[in-house]
Amino acid sequence: MKAFHWILLYCAAPLLSDVQGTYHLMAGDPELMAAQSYAQTRNNGHPPLRTLNPAKTDSQCRSRSLDLVFIIDSSRSVRRGEFEKVKIFLANIVDTLEVGSDSTRVAVVNYASTVKTEFLLKDYFSKLDLKKAISRIEPLATGTMTGLAIKTAANEAFTEQSGARPRSRNISKVAIIVTDGRPQDQVEEVSAAARGKGIEIYAVGVDRADMQSLQLMASTPLEDHVFYVETYGVIEKLTSKFRETLCEVKVEVVEDPCKCEARLAFQKQTQAAIQQLAAKLADVTGRIERLENTVGRA
Repeated sequence: MKAFHWILLYCAAPLLSDVQGTYHLMAGDPELMAAQSYAQTRNNGHPPLRTLNPAKTDSQCRSRSLDLVFIIDSSRSVRRGEFEKVKIFLANIVDTLEVGSDSTRVAVVNYASTVKTEFLLKDYFSKLDLKKAISRIEPLATGTMTGLAIKTAANEAFTEQSGARPRSRNISKVAIIVTDGRPQDQVEEVSAAARGKGIEIYAVGVDRADMQSLQLMASTPLEDHVFYVETYGVIEKLTSKFRETLCEVKVEVVEDPCKCEARLAFQKQTQAAIQQLAAKLADVTGRIERLENTVGRA
């Protein structure tokens, strides 16, 4: 009977060798092991956290070429400290852009009961100069003539004389309005006229801003062009949103948490290995049966 056991072990040796080889194949390939680990984790109901590399994301995000005009409310309701936060918000957006005469040009229209164009699209072509100019802006402190500000931006700030590129250049024209109140004049018709000239309008409302007015001003779809924050203290949260919006190519370098490619490779190799093992198992089983029949007859 011992001889039979040795014969059985001899016949099963190739099968055990293949199983061991499959194990070493997996152990030697970190991606396959990671894929298997992920599959087990997922089945246990604990998926891994999705992560990305912020540094690479930032470095690979290139802004579109724009003619960009900020239209900012500096009426009496905007306190000086709050107005400083608006200026920081503008500077942060400028930091995300590729500024230059052949890339993005920036202007600022400041308004209250009157409208003041702080600087034109043709005035500054470097981030440093732009941010210095933004830092020098002072609030006007009365009224909220938003419609007049939009009209001024459309008819003056976005003209070729002020530094806007001709329509034939296909440079996007974008206006970002920041306000915390209800307009004291009509905004619907002037906004429609501005949009009719190819100006894309984003409306940012803060605190007491009137949502209906924001919607009348903004381009469509409204869910992509109307934003609201509770206070000026959190307006900087919108910086990343505008960075995404103004990006021409946004590449998120995201680690593959599910190791999908590795998992597919693992599944294919495992399936092939199982098929080979099944065939060899059938062969070994047949040999064992024949040996048992031989031993039984002896």
